[in-house]
Amino acid sequence: MIRRLALAAALLCAAALPAFSQTAPMPLRAVGHFSANTHQVEIERAFYDRLPAETGINLAITFNPMDQIGLQAADALRHLRAGAFDVMAVLIGQTSRDEPFFDGLDLIGVSTNVADLEKAVAAGREAFDKRLQERFGAHALAIWPFGPQIFFCNAPVRGVADLRGLKVRSYTPSMTALLQHWGAIPVTLQFSEVYPALQRGLVACGVTSAVSAHTGNWGEVTTHVLPLSVAGGIQGHFMSAAAWRRFTPPQQQAIAAAFRKLEAELWDFAKVSDAQSLACLEGKPDCTGRRFNSVISPVPAEDDARVREAVNAVVLPTFRDSCNRVWGECAAVWNRTVGAARGYTIP
Repeated sequence: MIRRLALAAALLCAAALPAFSQTAPMPLRAVGHFSANTHQVEIERAFYDRLPAETGINLAITFNPMDQIGLQAADALRHLRAGAFDVMAVLIGQTSRDEPFFDGLDLIGVSTNVADLEKAVAAGREAFDKRLQERFGAHALAIWPFGPQIFFCNAPVRGVADLRGLKVRSYTPSMTALLQHWGAIPVTLQFSEVYPALQRGLVACGVTSAVSAHTGNWGEVTTHVLPLSVAGGIQGHFMSAAAWRRFTPPQQQAIAAAFRKLEAELWDFAKVSDAQSLACLEGKPDCTGRRFNSVISPVPAEDDARVREAVNAVVLPTFRDSCNRVWGECAAVWNRTVGAARGYTIP
């Protein structure tokens, strides 16, 4: 009798445990952003910590920032297609060498503030995800920005005219076209390479968000900031199709809902982090982090017009030619999605 009562009690306790405890943990190999982007990586780490409980799926998650495991940002889509990882944070602009269409979501000069970028992403998301699945066997679970991409220089740059002849970090083909149009010399570098390049004088300026520049300590190797926004620094969290298929439809819905919350959190952070980080880079008293002593110049009125002129003169034609060579429908799809939302048409 005692043994039967003990067995019954054990069965009742087992029934009361969460459903996912009845199965072996499902491995999920996740790669995050560069560790220097401390705010975003903290958000990512917290997200993956709560993902099993939030979805009700018994997950054994391995999470590492990409630089800590020696990965190059430009290779992210290749790793996903090969099945090397299940989920990856992707710097979308830097992967456009493999698929030029992806650069179109955040073409340089087209969406120069967060509100405009939201419109562009909303209009282009479906076509982007479809192309991502076709070419790389991956799903776009979250698409979000770092924030306005502006210029950080170790020379007195106070306007676009001062960039002429300077070596400037670029990370997308459309940015390269813009810089060349302005007489600058583009140098393609991933984020982790920019600080030492600025330190050694290999480049005079880097383009990134204020929060990335602050957390990456660019204030140590730059002196001037030109807060002319040329893009939004669009990013993504993508899951390989092979990993996606391991989940049941209800589990897929739960995972997609969790990533939508992550996306909203990262958009909200991008909207508030710019002003806070600029205050710290300038060394203002209201800075709550590390202070630097950068000179932040007001953007000359004519520079906004120079961005728009460059978009029509070189950015859109460069994008059209490179993308249509790979995919004949590229410009037409962009025109009816992102272009229509932002009031641009590729001829």
